[in-house]
Formats: sequence, C-alpha cells, structure tokens
Amino acid sequence: MTSDGGRAVVPAPPPGRDLLAGKVVVITAAAGTGIGGAAARRCLEEGATLALSDAHAARLAATAADLAAEYGVGRVWSQPCDVTAQDQVDALIDGAAARFGRIDVMINNAGLGGTASVLDMTDDQWARVLDVTLTGTFRCTRAALRKMVDQGGGGAVVNNASVLGWRAQPGQAHYAAAKAGVMALTRCAAMDVAEYGIRVNAVSPSLAMHPFLAKVIAQEELDEMVTREAFGRSAQPWEVASVIVFLASDYASYLTGEVISVSSQHP
Repeated sequence: MTSDGGRAVVPAPPPGRDLLAGKVVVITAAAGTGIGGAAARRCLEEGATLALSDAHAARLAATAADLAAEYGVGRVWSQPCDVTAQDQVDALIDGAAARFGRIDVMINNAGLGGTASVLDMTDDQWARVLDVTLTGTFRCTRAALRKMVDQGGGGAVVNNASVLGWRAQPGQAHYAAAKAGVMALTRCAAMDVAEYGIRVNAVSPSLAMHPFLAKVIAQEELDEMVTREAFGRSAQPWEVASVIVFLASDYASYLTGEVISVSSQHP
C-alpha cells in the first residue's frame, strides 16, 4: 500500500472477470451504501443475475431501479424482506427461484448493531440484535439451503460476520455474541449440507467505512478504530464485497465452513 502525504491511498476496484457468470445471487440488506450494496454491485460486475432485498421498501426500489438501468432490467429483481419474519424470508427465496429458475448463491448481509454496556442493556436491546443478526441469518440460510437441496444440490452461502465475533469491544456484547453465533452457524451448517455439494462460508470484516456507521458509532471512536488498521485506513465496502464474491465463486470450490478475516487490524 502506498501513501500520499501520509494518507493511505485507496485502490481502485478491479474490473469484473465474470466470476459469477450464469449464477443467480440473493442478497439481504443490499439497498444501502455499505457492504450489502457493494456486494450487489460487485456481483453484477462479475456477471451474476441478482435478487436484491432489504427491509426498507422505498430505498430498495430506488436501488433496484438504479442497478437495472446500469446492468439490465432482466438481471435485477427486488423483493422487500424483513429477516425477522419467516414468511418474508420464504417469499424472497421462492420469489427469486420463480423469477430466475433457481438460486445459486445466498449472501446474508442483514445485521443490526448498537452500543450499550451490559450494565445498562435491556432484554429488548439484546433480543432485537440477536433476532436480526443471528436468527435472521439462520432463517435465510435455512430457506436457501432447502431450496438448493430441492434443486439437486450445489450452491454457496456467504454470511457476513465480524471480527467482533473474535475480539472484545466495550458496548458490543449483543452484537459480538450475534456475530460469534454467525461464525458457529456457518461452520455447522457447512457440515450439514456438504453431502449435497453446497458450501457455507463467512467473511469477518473489521472496519468497512460507510455513512451508516457514523449514525451508530461516535466519530471519535471511528477515528480511534482506524488507527488500529495496518494500512492506516478503513476498508472500502467493495473490498469486503470482493472477498464475498470469491467465496461465492467456483474459485472457492474446496472452501466450506470457513470464516475469512477481511481485516488489516492489529492488536
């Protein structure tokens, strides 16, 4: 990594190489400016057909329209989905399969954070983060795996975990517990479906900067977190998305049950 006047230089995204050509990809929480949105765009750049979902219907419609205009109407379909509601999860998976004939990749990006000490955290705060971040990932994984098995096997699930599943940070007990659970879910689900030729892996980002983070984490805390990154900067969401695409692609054909750290963070 080079620098400019002491500042880390952010590399340009690499061009698409058709790593997902011919694959149908479903992504949750993909209508924002973070990792999900970057993954949606990266999948399209790599040749995928995309089923886009988000709990925010208006933002989802706008994102889907923009992507369809850029990459082709026939390659983008959207369906609102709240991952805490099993009927909406089922509607997303069934709808994507009905629209495109099958699903090949499930990217579970939906998650919910927040900051609260365990001394002050309420049951509702704990339960809400776990329901969205861990149980929501379980619901989507289960629905996608059932569909893949019914299709005759094959396919990939990629979950979005976090380095907080490994590392301690004050105020993050609920989120860290949920992400550690996503890691364990990933490993065990991979064993459950290996016989069907389906792979289940996860990425574990440290700090991928996007506007939403500033709404949930104080700027001084974000600035301090950047100082712990080896490159002196946070990751761009597309840099995490590129690893997601790798895990979804045939280049990762012998990887399953793995959690890949997308991090330059040092202790």
